[in-house]
Amino acid sequence: MDDIETIMRTAPVIPVLVLDDPDQAVAIGTALVKGGLNVLEVTLRTRRALEVMTAMTGIEGAIVGAGTVLDEAQLDLALDAGARFIVSPGLTKRLAQAASARRACFLPGIANASDIMRGLELGLNRFKFFPAEASGGLKALKALAGPFGDVRFCPTGGITLQSAPEWLAEEAVLCVGGSWLVKPGMSMADVEAGARAAAGLRR
Repeated sequence: MDDIETIMRTAPVIPVLVLDDPDQAVAIGTALVKGGLNVLEVTLRTRRALEVMTAMTGIEGAIVGAGTVLDEAQLDLALDAGARFIVSPGLTKRLAQAASARRACFLPGIANASDIMRGLELGLNRFKFFPAEASGGLKALKALAGPFGDVRFCPTGGITLQSAPEWLAEEAVLCVGGSWLVKPGMSMADVEAGARAAAGLRR
């Protein structure tokens, strides 16, 4: 059985994907996995995101999860579509309890100390720091990590290939979310090359 700690430690970067074409998604996911990034976050931001997720679960070696999960209904839809982990931009008691009841690997979003404390009360200590740059960047994360020594993060939002190494150098950071890896019009060779560069980042 998966656990969120293992998933977060699998690769230094988790691609954050906004895709609406299942066939294209399989090609993109395959290129990412070939490049060394096998944890793939499919955001529920498009009409066919669930179809995309189901299609991508067939990629050998891929660990496919759902991002932008906002409520219990979306949680169930994502799990039914084959999601092996769940990412939310925020943290609510209801969603956390629903994820726990379903034994889902859950990575909720936090932006401040109160969010972290609420998560700890719910038995969570692995979080998505989101939106990372808009919430104060690396300086803010360092300040948040200080009082919470056992908490670990996946910063996401505004991070680039160039800035990722600085984030990954922090002990409290297990991985970062990367939306830069897939852009419209990119060739699969470019996607694979970008994944290889990201997979080679040191933690």
